[in-house]
This record gives sequence, structure tokens and C-alpha cells, in this order.
Amino acid sequence: MSGAAGEGGAPALELWGGVECTVNRVGDTYHDQVERSGHAQRLDDLERFAELGIRAIRYPVLWERAAQGGPARFAWADARLSRLRELGLRPIVGLVHHGSGPPSTSLVDPGFAAGLARFARAVAERYPWVEHYTPVNEPLTTARFSGMYGHWYPHGRDGRTFVRALLSQCRAVAASMRAIREVNPRARLVQTEDLGKTFSTPRLAYQAEHEDHRRWLSLDLLMGRVDRDHPLYPRLLEWGASPGELEAFVESPCPPDILGINHYITSDRFIDERVERYPAWARGGNERHAYADVEAVRVVAEGIGGHLARLLEVWERYRRPVAITEVHLGGPREEQLRWLLEAFDAAAAARAAGADVRAVTVWAMLGSFDWDCLVVRERGHYEAGVFDVRGSGPRPTALAALVRALARGEPFEHPVLPSPGWWRRPERLLYPAVRVGEPAVRVGEPAVRVGEREAGAGAGAREGAIHGTSAGGGAAGGAGRPPLLIAGASGALGRAFARLCAERGLPHRLLGRGEMDIADPASVERALAHHAPWAVINTAGYTRVDDAERDPRRCERENAVGPAVLAAACRARGVRLVTFSSDLVFDGAQRTPYVETDPARPLSAYGRSKATAERRVTEVLPSALVVRTAAFFGPWDERNFVAAALRALRDGRPFSAAEDLIVTPTYTPDLVNAALDLLIDGESGIWHLTNRDAVTWAELAARSAAQVRVDARRLVRCPSSALPFVAPRPRYSALGSRRGILLPALEDALARYLAGWEGDAARREPA
Repeated sequence: MSGAAGEGGAPALELWGGVECTVNRVGDTYHDQVERSGHAQRLDDLERFAELGIRAIRYPVLWERAAQGGPARFAWADARLSRLRELGLRPIVGLVHHGSGPPSTSLVDPGFAAGLARFARAVAERYPWVEHYTPVNEPLTTARFSGMYGHWYPHGRDGRTFVRALLSQCRAVAASMRAIREVNPRARLVQTEDLGKTFSTPRLAYQAEHEDHRRWLSLDLLMGRVDRDHPLYPRLLEWGASPGELEAFVESPCPPDILGINHYITSDRFIDERVERYPAWARGGNERHAYADVEAVRVVAEGIGGHLARLLEVWERYRRPVAITEVHLGGPREEQLRWLLEAFDAAAAARAAGADVRAVTVWAMLGSFDWDCLVVRERGHYEAGVFDVRGSGPRPTALAALVRALARGEPFEHPVLPSPGWWRRPERLLYPAVRVGEPAVRVGEPAVRVGEREAGAGAGAREGAIHGTSAGGGAAGGAGRPPLLIAGASGALGRAFARLCAERGLPHRLLGRGEMDIADPASVERALAHHAPWAVINTAGYTRVDDAERDPRRCERENAVGPAVLAAACRARGVRLVTFSSDLVFDGAQRTPYVETDPARPLSAYGRSKATAERRVTEVLPSALVVRTAAFFGPWDERNFVAAALRALRDGRPFSAAEDLIVTPTYTPDLVNAALDLLIDGESGIWHLTNRDAVTWAELAARSAAQVRVDARRLVRCPSSALPFVAPRPRYSALGSRRGILLPALEDALARYLAGWEGDAARREPA
């Protein structure tokens, strides 16, 4: 491996990247992540990756994709590998990634290994300068999902299919590397696997032991360790492996040059025969016991060992170079930052303990799709990565700045980092805590800044530097930790921000008018001086659209003067600002969704106050984030439209709703989480955030009633002129976006809001 030497002459710890490139087959359908992320059409993504300073990238030249290309099957890879070479970005070429090959083969096809080896040779001959390969990503995990759990093709649900798929993939790895090395003797195998550990109650120790042996199987096979003394040798024979097949691996091993660990927050598991403690979906078992299988982080009292525990295990078992080859966490942005930092620090700590750890890989550079359902169908669930691809082009998130700092050994600070990740906080526990008798291996003290780490070639930082995180969070936060200041304690949106900040471990203060009157410069200055926030989130304001026609001065003070005062105060102190606007800044003249650059032409006093606020805030503080949104519904608000409609219809009362006003409703938890992510990313200017679908108010009521099977015959669909409105409303105020469609579809939002609705959805927790 290239790179500057670390302490003792060891290669420096490198930062790698990776593109989520799964092409998995479900039935006759192939799910292609490269197509879904848009990377298949964007060559310039490679410049974005190189600019971050990473040294290598796990990159797909996939058998399934090439098989569809005919005579030009390598045209796509030609352009991209050539550009990577020009950029000095070392590719680690993957040939199969959770796939089963072209339609003519499968993981249980006796010809799978030979077919992949032929493709591998063709790749090596075409790109003789490529030196690092992963012929098959995570063969054990893929064999489990395809041969034992039935998720992916060929959808087996038995031990025999599992073993056949595993042996087929491991043979394919060995055959492919032989073929590649006949062309390029310098080629190195970077073999990846998820090595999550299973913990258990004493009664299920036998099952945990079996799964502990099983998690090493792909690497043990390639290392030639599955002989007659291997603990799983009898079980492999029972499940259809022949002695000759296993002996072939012993006689001709294919030891990886680098062992790649793909470790996720869900990798470690816990099994418990007390099934009544757990939800029905977690229950299963074997021929001896019924038991629940859940994420260890949600139940193990000692906590999880994380990347450090797995690194040390792999090093002790094999004594070969190790890399973390996937670091990704779906969830809020601050948790993604914390997870990457913890992984990087774990690698440094393992090196300090003597392990030969070569790299940490920032995975899913462009995010990933539908891994919440194991990519068995396309639901549109997206998890952002270093870049967010939900706009007109990839948008760098806060992770991009962190990756750049780690790669270059530069200092990186962010106010959200001192708090621990959710997997280190008490609220991680969803079930009664169980001690497993194995202390969690954690990255320890001393705490240092990123700039003090070893972070790549030329970083010159000391080995083993650890990023410390302090306990705490919640409303007050810890000493010296600047909070978020939330204005608008009496409103539903302000309360939602406070609640979700607490859930996300973001220190915050929720202030009412008595603590900070946003239109009074002296009051604002006192509050900022006292709390010293890193950002202000303004949810305060005048919200009564019809009353604003009668009291425009008060509306102007709260909605236009107040945000401008906040903007000036934040500019003076170098504090970030988020403030909210409305779809009512538009006149409704067009019939396609309004985007951020469309001119504001409000019809009402309320709309004019919001348009004025937008103009003043962005002029005074260009770094401010101004969020336009519409038609809130969600928990913690008994007065929202959906809850009011359902209560009336449930009680058999008529409920009137306009059938000629078109809006894009917004689920409050989605809005809050997206706004917080944008704030952490450092975004500015006007953004539109709604749950996409344009509907009339009457249609929203009808959809909600249908979702929970409430009789909607008392729903009165009427023109807006029949309702007691004073302020004029735009007939069409649907919001679209050119910057990014960040919120899920309305159908998804309603399903989460109304899950288990029992007549008062407004009091329910969000899903």
C-alpha cells in the first residue's frame, strides 16, 4: 500500500471512499444502486471524490452491469477508471456486490465461479494497472440473505442453499484472483465481510457459539482453515458440502492481502428466549428453542464494542493487514459525523495496540437506497452520505467537510460533535437491559482534536489519538457546550424542535417571548449574550392568517421585524440562523409547483409579512437558512388539520374542507429533522421543505380518513368561498424544489403519523 510511513515505519492510516454499488436480484428484478444514485450518468462525481483528499476508492466494475453492455460492455468502466487514474485515486475494483451474476447464472450454479473468473481476467487484461480487487463483496452475508433468509435470489431458506451459495462465492473469489494474477502478479485481494457478533442469554449460548463460528466462515475458507478440526466442519457436511470441496480450500488457500471489515450499528445481535419482551417481528428460533433476535445495541447493558472490538478480533485471529471497508450510518447528520469519527478513532486506537490497520473507508459517498428493507423492493427510502443526491446534483453534506479534514490532517470542529452518539446514550435501550458479561471495548481517552490525529500521508499527527465525547445532551447541555436557541416556546413547531433536539442529543434552549422577544433588539441581545448559542432557530411568529388582515401591524412586527432583528444580532455574533416562511408568499397563478427561485407575489397581509422577512433576512445575513413550508400536521399538536378532520369524522360530525385550494402538506417531524440536517450541513438561502404531494385540503382529509378506516361520508367538499376565510388564499401554492426533495412522500408521512391511530393521532409519537 502506498502512503507516508506512520510510527515505527508502518504505512500511514489512509482514508478511502466507496460508492454504494449493490446490484442485487429479487425474483427477476435487479436493483441497481449506481443507477438510482445517478452516478451511472455523472462522470464528474469522480472529481468531487478526489477533491476530498481520499487515497483510494472501492469502485464497481460489476459483472451484472457489464453483461448488459454487449460489445461496449466496458465503455462505462473505461471512462471512469481512466479518470480515476488521472486523478491519482487508487481504485479497489469490485466485481460482484451482493449480486448473483447475470441472469444466466446464480449463486448456486456450479458454473458461477468459472464465469466470474473469466470476467475477472477480462477486467485485469483491460486494466493491467489496477492492483486491488474485491471479486465478491461480503460472501457470507450475501449467502445468508440469498440462501438462508430468502431475501435475494435464489431465495433459499435452508442450510443447503446457504452453504452452496457460500462455497460458490468463495470459489469465485479464489478463481478470480488466480485469473487476475496470471495477468498482474502484483494484484492484491481486499476481502470484505460483515463480522457482527451474536450475544445471548445463558440458555442460548450454544446458538450464539454457532453463529460466532459461522461469522468467520468466508474468511476461514479463503485462509484454508476449514479442515476436519474446524467447529463447523460437521455442519457443513450435513448441509451438503463434500469433503473434497472443503479440502480444495485447505490445499489451495487464497488468503486476503487486506481483511476488510464492514461494520454497522446493527451488525452485533442479541438472542433471547424470553420472546415476550420483544415485538412479534423479532421472534424466530431453531429446532430447540424459540427466541427473539434483536440489535445488541438495543438491549446489551454493557453497550457495544463497535469498530474497535471487531478490529482487534480480526487482528488477533488472522494477524493480517486490516481495513475498515465500510463506515456508514443512516440517520441524522450529527450521528453520521459521530459514527465516522468513532470509526476513525477506533482504527487509530487499534494501531496503537499493535494491529496493522491500513485504512478507514467512508462508505456510500452518494448515499444509499432502501437498505431499511434490505433492498427487496424500491420504496424510495434514501440515506444521505458524504453527498446528498436528491437535488439537481450531488450536494456536499457536513460529512464532506469532516472527510476533507481527516484526509488532510486539518482541524475540524462542529458544535454537534461533543455529544455522544445515540448508541452511547441511555435512550439506546429499547428492551430490558441484559448483561452479557463481556465489557464493551471502547475508544478511550485522552481527548484530542481531529487536527492532532494521524490522518493520512504527511499528517504528522501522533498515532492512537482519540476523539473524546462527553456525556450529556438534552435541553441544557454540558458546560462549555454552545446550545441551539429555539425561539417560539408557545408554538407547535418550537416544541417539535425542542423534542427532536433532545432525541438527537443536541443541546438546546427553548425560549418564550418573556425570555426573548424577537422584535426587541435589546431582548435578543440579552438572550444571545446569556446563552451563547451556535445557532438560533426561529419558530416564533404570527400564525393567524385571517386575523392578520385585521391587525397587519402586529403581524408585520412578529413575522418581518422579528426575523430581521434576529438576523442582525446573529450576524454581529457569528451565529447561524434558521427561520421559517410560507407557501403563502405566492399568488397561485401558476399550475406547477413553485421552486425557490420563483418570485414572491403574496395576496395577504400574512404572506406579505413572510415575503418581507425573507428579503430582509437574506440581505442582512446571507448565511441564514430560510425554510418555506406549508400545512403542518404531526404529533404534539392537537389543532392540526388532519387531527381535527379525523376527530370530527370519527364523531360523526360534518367537516368542511376546501376542494379548490391545492397545497403540499408537511409532516412536522420530517420538517424539523431535515431543517436540522441542513443547518448542520451549513446550508443557506431559501429552501422548500414539504412532503412533496400536491393535494387539496379536502383530498388530504379524505386520504387521512381512508388510512385509518374512518367513515368520510360527513366530509363536506366545498369551494374556499364557502368557508369563513377573511384573507385571500392562492388557489395553487404547491411547493417543489430545485435544491433537493428531502422529505418523504405524503403517503409515507401519513402512514407513519397515523400508525395505530386510536382516535387522537395528535397525541401519538412519530414513527
